Amino acid sequence: MSTIRPFAEGDVAAAAALFQETFLDPRAAAPAGLAAYMRRLYLGEDGDIPSLVHVDKTGAVTGFIGVDTLAMRHGDRPLRAAIGGSLMVRDHDSDPMAGARLLKAFLAGPQDISLSETASEVAARMWTGLRGVVLAQYSLDWVRVFRPGSFAVHAAAQRLPLLRLLVPFGYGVDRLAALAMKGDGLYWPGMRAARPVPGGLVVREIDAAAFAALVEPLTAQFSLRPQWAPGQLDAILADARQKPAYGELVLCAVETRAGAPVGAFAYHVRPGRIARVLQVLARPGQAGPVLDGLIGDAFRRGAAALRGRTQPALLDGLLGRRVALINVGSTVVHSRDPALVEACRAGELFFNGLAGEHWNRMIGGTFD
Repeated sequence: MSTIRPFAEGDVAAAAALFQETFLDPRAAAPAGLAAYMRRLYLGEDGDIPSLVHVDKTGAVTGFIGVDTLAMRHGDRPLRAAIGGSLMVRDHDSDPMAGARLLKAFLAGPQDISLSETASEVAARMWTGLRGVVLAQYSLDWVRVFRPGSFAVHAAAQRLPLLRLLVPFGYGVDRLAALAMKGDGLYWPGMRAARPVPGGLVVREIDAAAFAALVEPLTAQFSLRPQWAPGQLDAILADARQKPAYGELVLCAVETRAGAPVGAFAYHVRPGRIARVLQVLARPGQAGPVLDGLIGDAFRRGAAALRGRTQPALLDGLLGRRVALINVGSTVVHSRDPALVEACRAGELFFNGLAGEHWNRMIGGTFD
């Protein structure tokens, strides 16, 4: 009979192999670096809220859910949050309920609130079947195209790498598209030039310590938010920097000319590729100008397009900036306390990015 139990040292190699075949390349063996990273990420966390494995009747590990814990607060109330990611099951046909049992065991833990920002359609249905809630306003990816030829080639090459041979053709399309655009007007298929940030605001590149120092003041408006431990954000940003497939991690503050911060952003960029936004922070009412700063910075660094995740606080700022919205993975929440779920529904939750899963190397990292 199959069982669910806490993830242990002896399970690391099997879990890494399962991740390799599910999310990376099933034809290759899991590299040693992947196992070492999973050991660091998922062992030694809060012992009451462990990652979990599914073990079949032969004793083999056939399922895994990675769990990260995060101290949070709702107003003055301290909370323990559990962030579930990397839900995977081998040989689903022989035990179709293995994933549901893993998720049910995770949600039954002692945490005050459970969250994920990477739930697939199947996983989201399992969450809602267990009285979880999909947070639609947190579950959309937004895309702003700058260079349509390069964007099309890069997007297609993610599925068929040989199409990277068409990169020169993409550059040619970009040049023709730029010639067809007039001035710095807003166009759906691309951009000809970066627009200035309104209100006399300036964008300044900063280091990780300066960015970490901005997170607390720029998230104070959220009643449900992380309670970062000293040094925790520094460690998160250090992990986020190690995503060579995504490119360089760029950290910037958006400030008044007097140097007062109104926002900040973090994103990965490689020229000619789709840049990936990790986090956008903005004071109330300043999301639009901060997004303008991000869009202009990514354009000047040669990105083909920019892709980020929504939060309710950003939605107004995205209007009128020629972005497309798609649902790739959903943000979901589960809690036995209805007040916490309602706070999430009302947009009072600071989540996705630094407070979620996309900072860690399981998404976009390499382990060779």
